Amino acid sequence: MANNLLKGKKGLIFGALDEHSIAWKIAEKAHAEGAEFVLSNSPIALRMKDIYQLAKKTNSQVIAADITEVSELEDLFEETMQILGGKIDFILHSVGMSPNVRKNIPYHELNYDYLEKTLDVSAISLHKVLAVAQRLDAINDWGSVVTLSYIAAQRTFSSYSDMAHAKAMLESIVRQFGYHYGVNKKIRINSISQSPTRTTAGAGVSGFNAFFHYADDMSPLGNATSDSCADVCVTMFSDYTKMITMQNIYNDGGFSSMGISNKLIEKFIDCGCKE
Repeated sequence: MANNLLKGKKGLIFGALDEHSIAWKIAEKAHAEGAEFVLSNSPIALRMKDIYQLAKKTNSQVIAADITEVSELEDLFEETMQILGGKIDFILHSVGMSPNVRKNIPYHELNYDYLEKTLDVSAISLHKVLAVAQRLDAINDWGSVVTLSYIAAQRTFSSYSDMAHAKAMLESIVRQFGYHYGVNKKIRINSISQSPTRTTAGAGVSGFNAFFHYADDMSPLGNATSDSCADVCVTMFSDYTKMITMQNIYNDGGFSSMGISNKLIEKFIDCGCKE
């Protein structure tokens, strides 16, 4: 049930790819809560054309932009403010990719050119978005920026490879830029560390099903869905969270606080493993 949490709010949403993406769910929820926004993704991603269905559903416009190119971000913010009639109140950064992961390159054999691409797209792009927004004074005071992370920023997941480095850098940018933007404009910046979620991007990680079921068995509440992530993000965009900034918020059913669960203990006992 909608509560008009974002009535009168205007925003910019990066990363909605298809109906399985978390950004798509967040856009739907933000629209239901009264927000107006512009959708943006890379020109290559827009070739899928799914995003235009979302735009129609949410009465939004779509602007292509390479999130790693500062000049394109400048044009994007200028056009967004023109479309929405002024400064914006929130930004969703839901962007990440790793050529090393996509090509199943072992971690100890990383292609360093690919690594640079991973870091640029998945982490440094947030810095670029924030730097351009600040330079253009594009966000209203007390605005909110949310990016999506994963617990591999703190723990080792064997097949997550260089995306773990990207998420660690992403969370560092949240803290660093959160300080500077907070002091200058009262803008709050946070990351949401989400459970393994069945998205188009997530499916590209080797062993994803193992990630998903392990986390689900470990978490007292089970895995958080993309819909629940959307609920958290909408709350973070709203005025109810005006004093929360520079935080990494775990929307993971309790996974991040667990060591082992009874469910997993019972599975290992049943497997016939010798002590």
